[in-house]
Amino acid sequence: MGILTLNEERRIKSCIQSAAFADQIIVIDSGSTDRTTALAESLGAEVFHYPDWQGFGVQRTRLLQHCRCDYIFFLDADEEITPELRTELLRFIEQHPKTIGEIVWQQVAFGAPLRHMLARGALPRLFPAAEVVAFEGAVHEGPILRNPRLPRRRLKSPLLHYSRETIHDSLRKLTQYSMLGAAKRKEAGRRGGIWRGLGSGLAIFARIYIFRLALLDRGPGFLFSVFVALECFFRYVALEYDREHLSNDVKR
Repeated sequence: MGILTLNEERRIKSCIQSAAFADQIIVIDSGSTDRTTALAESLGAEVFHYPDWQGFGVQRTRLLQHCRCDYIFFLDADEEITPELRTELLRFIEQHPKTIGEIVWQQVAFGAPLRHMLARGALPRLFPAAEVVAFEGAVHEGPILRNPRLPRRRLKSPLLHYSRETIHDSLRKLTQYSMLGAAKRKEAGRRGGIWRGLGSGLAIFARIYIFRLALLDRGPGFLFSVFVALECFFRYVALEYDREHLSNDVKR
């Protein structure tokens, strides 16, 4: 089990406890100044310190050198493995060797699970450790595999994602993901602007709030949709107005 952290004392305990069934829990810390690493070590995790931040892909790749297991599951500090997913993961490893496991998120936002919001695409999270060469990407980093044609299967049980617990936390993530998204698009040669940002923001709001049924989750569903839409808007605005200052060194 591999986890990236930076000042995650509020969530790290629940995260690690949900993964206690793993043979090895590795925490790669980016320079926490709170009790994150102490709590992780007290729960049996192996903590390694890499404060020289070079991006999510590099930090995730560093984790690989400390892995001693045949399979590795990448878990974020704001996520929890449910008992149902734990059972399914263990069964998956036995029944589907040399297979990548993909999971879907169950969003938990502003104190409530978004039960009505339809899940989007699955994320690859479980890998045969020997098949992963490195990770790349500014945000939502992806694996470089020795065999890109490895089969993939989706697990049915969702992973709990406490993505937005407070307004304050959501405002921090708004800055982080807007800037990282803008930097990623700059590298791809994309252009931004206010109108492009408005179009992107309104489109994603409609997609989440209406078509993915976040509106049925009342206030938390509305706030979740608004913050994701704002990230899209500021991503393209920053791409236009902050273009010369964009980089991938925004920490988690």
